[in-house]
Amino acid sequence: MSDALQTVLCQRLGCRYPIIQTAMGWVARPELVAASCNAGAFGFLAGAVMNPAELQQAIARLRTLTAAPFGVNFHMFQPGAAQIVDLLIREKVAAVSFGRGPDAKMIARFREAGIACIPTVGAVRHAQKMVQLGVDMVVVQGGEGGGHTGSVASTVLLPQVLDAVQVPAVAAGGFADGRGLAAALAFGAAGIAMGTRFLMTRDCPVPDATKARYTAAGTDDILVTTRIDGIPQRMIRNETLARIEKAGRLRMLLLALDSAWRMKRLTGASVSQMLAAARQMSHGGDLTLGQSLLAAIAPVMFQRSMVAGLPQQGLLATGLVAGRLTDLPSCEELVQRIVADARARLRLLGVAAP
Repeated sequence: MSDALQTVLCQRLGCRYPIIQTAMGWVARPELVAASCNAGAFGFLAGAVMNPAELQQAIARLRTLTAAPFGVNFHMFQPGAAQIVDLLIREKVAAVSFGRGPDAKMIARFREAGIACIPTVGAVRHAQKMVQLGVDMVVVQGGEGGGHTGSVASTVLLPQVLDAVQVPAVAAGGFADGRGLAAALAFGAAGIAMGTRFLMTRDCPVPDATKARYTAAGTDDILVTTRIDGIPQRMIRNETLARIEKAGRLRMLLLALDSAWRMKRLTGASVSQMLAAARQMSHGGDLTLGQSLLAAIAPVMFQRSMVAGLPQQGLLATGLVAGRLTDLPSCEELVQRIVADARARLRLLGVAAP
């Protein structure tokens, strides 16, 4: 009897279950990725917030924590991107994920090295473009997803993409349990990808004070804002976001300058480098100087919450699903719970899932 949970995602990535832990910046560090992979999921390391030397150290650390295959997320507009591409090929990671940046030539380099390319898309046209460039599969994030997100719900976007492309699609945005996995498989997806649910685990290295803001948040505490970089982002309401939402141009500039100073201390990046990164991240949008700076230094604002443990002083990217999650299981408990529930529900539907 075939196992409905042994999908092409498992076969291609070498994981036990069709579940991806996404590469949340400052969150998907070696400890979380290892715990996710050891539990049978496939974890992505958040390389987009690391320079090449830091990423190499993180990969080495991760390999001391797990023997399972894992992936790395990066962006072509980050400093040292070319070196990072060479590093990932040299390190023979199992997969790479990205939102935008790599072209057909670079994707071909990864594939020639046996590395799966799995971008995240939020629109049908983006999925079609990625497939034209030669990717192996796509993660389809509906509007319920955290961080930068679109406006089309997963239940609409997922079947649209499945009808439009011929590569495996992984469902993301609003997924957190076995019901979601069973539903995604019923749609025709190869599995699910989760960020917020893995953030809200005991294995996640995010400080307890920040996790407490996630477990306390209801759906009414979560909103989508364009005030950070001009692109819609889903976040938990907090003191910092409230100030940004209410700020005029001068106040926005002052907030950005304060955070830019902190980012310079953290990374050594110059103001011109920050602004150049902001222009790439915002697709050249019509942003004020304050908003451009804020877009450039947003990583340090997430760092305050996710690393420093100061959720009131930083930003809290989240999927809408956080509004119904109140517990912090281990990754092992979470994955086993999802698998058991999915199998039970598939059996009720008469689907083979031993």
